[in-house]
Amino acid sequence: MTREDFTGSDGSTDRPSQPTGLTRRRLLAGSAALGGVSWLLRGAIGPDRPPADGVPAPPAFPPGIEVHRQEFENWAGEIRADQLWTCTPATADDVVTLANWAHAQGWRLRPQGHRHTWAPLTVADGTPAGTAVLLVDTTRHLTAVGPTDPGRPVGVRAQAGADLEQLLVHLAGRGLGLTACPAPGDVTLGGVLAIGGHGTAVPAAGEGAPAGHGFGSVSNLVTRLTAVVWDEGAGRYALRTFDRSEPDCAALLVNLGRAFVVEAELRAGVDQNLRCVSRLDIPATELFAAPGTGNGDTFADFLERDGRVEAIWFAYTDRPWLKSWSVTPRRPFASRAVEVPYNYPFSDNIPTPVADLAGQLISGSWALAPVFGQLQFLIAELGLTGDLTDVLLSGSLLRDLLSLDVVTHLLAGGLRSDLWGPSRTLLQYVRPTTLRMTANGYAVLARRADVQWVVHRMTDGYQRLLTQYQGQGRYPVNGAVEIRVTALDDPAVCGVPGARPPLLSALRPRADHPEWDVAVWFDVLTLPGTPDLHAFGRDLEQDLLTAFDGTRAALRVEWSKGWAYTADAAWADPDVLGRVIPASYRASGDPGWDEAVATLDRHDPHRVFGNPFLDSLLR
Repeated sequence: MTREDFTGSDGSTDRPSQPTGLTRRRLLAGSAALGGVSWLLRGAIGPDRPPADGVPAPPAFPPGIEVHRQEFENWAGEIRADQLWTCTPATADDVVTLANWAHAQGWRLRPQGHRHTWAPLTVADGTPAGTAVLLVDTTRHLTAVGPTDPGRPVGVRAQAGADLEQLLVHLAGRGLGLTACPAPGDVTLGGVLAIGGHGTAVPAAGEGAPAGHGFGSVSNLVTRLTAVVWDEGAGRYALRTFDRSEPDCAALLVNLGRAFVVEAELRAGVDQNLRCVSRLDIPATELFAAPGTGNGDTFADFLERDGRVEAIWFAYTDRPWLKSWSVTPRRPFASRAVEVPYNYPFSDNIPTPVADLAGQLISGSWALAPVFGQLQFLIAELGLTGDLTDVLLSGSLLRDLLSLDVVTHLLAGGLRSDLWGPSRTLLQYVRPTTLRMTANGYAVLARRADVQWVVHRMTDGYQRLLTQYQGQGRYPVNGAVEIRVTALDDPAVCGVPGARPPLLSALRPRADHPEWDVAVWFDVLTLPGTPDLHAFGRDLEQDLLTAFDGTRAALRVEWSKGWAYTADAAWADPDVLGRVIPASYRASGDPGWDEAVATLDRHDPHRVFGNPFLDSLLR
């Protein structure tokens, strides 16, 4: 397909207006802790200006496709590769040309979006500049968005480089929306599909799923996709469109970058107005209490009532930030109406005290982690409620950090604890300017009736480990715990008869436990470079594997985040990589993992779309 196929009657391609700029582009002691668009553009060197290291240009490179060398750095700055060759294809046919060129020359292609990821699915940290790998940037040209064709399920058709914000803007303009999606807007459709991106949503008590809406992953909404695959008869790579009803489509929906999807159609439904209420008054001991011991304010209580819940628990604090979204057709009197997304400026635009204190942490004052956690909580409380009580009662250091001008700035935009508006305005709330942290990520498959047990066991194990480390003078966490809940992938929501769930989605149901109908997502965030973060990640991962061993609930990894920890590194434990992860998809003889690997190999037998890490993982 060409970009012209997506063009509307007015000549537009539904690109949203660009943000007017970032309010802070500050590097903290050489880290990538603070965001900015400039990090995507650093170190670009064209083929006409040979670099000093003498790395040659890709041999016999196809004419007419722009190519240059550019530094690669992922979201948290943990994965860096200097000046890899990068190209910007203008069409899907250009990607086909690149695939056949790479096959002939013995090179590999890695799809690249906005790099808003943590795991080494694109390239590994420290990949040498002379490696025969070509990054394929989809964000320059492969960004068209439009409606699905007549006769197809109602929804959106988009190229892989279109970002989520662009896609949701298009849907909103047609009165459509999604039930849930990732919170950042700067993630490409190709990237979201590759890792099974998700939001937080299960049906509230008495809520049904309107046509076109689903409560699982974004990948599960796909009705058709087009990918570059090997054509055995022609002996070359070519474009092929897969309907969701085709068995092979199930392996491409979540492919970890082991395939190159250039376009997809997604089902969508009539948009819903949401109300998002934030609370900071419930102690963690109550919100995360053991089942049967709460007083009506447990995590599961809010999940039952509203269906869409997220808890953000800053390290070394006792009251989480709880957000709950509910379907609310008319604006409640107490709610503030919003018409644009990203409504938590205190979180997106890093206040000076947070930046300064983060800089001290990165400079080696890691024992300030408890103060940092309390400061993040206080700023959230001020931005949401305007309540100065805790600031006035807090220690002198926190009072000094939260100076009058900072408080005035936080309150200038009005209070944000009760918001109402179209779904997009409340589902997107993370800008690139937020504090850049590394994160682990897991999904626990369980019965909805066991959500509170899962949440209690997760948070209890985390807090025990954090207290143990703190007692040893070690502070491996300085960010927050984030908890969300989604339903598992139900292929019926896409509206295509014969559809199957994505084989490699963390949300794929388990045939041996049909009673497991939800996944509880659990992430721990901390600044890159924090001492003992990998050791803590290993201890926490092993605790979660022990707790959720497949008896009452089971653990899967969140592909885009950190997992397979050793004491020194993430994505490195050979047992987790080689046994635990595949076993989480092979339970009771389920062939899904092996089918996915075989299908991806069949459509790319030369592994043009791969890297050494994926070669090891998907085998």
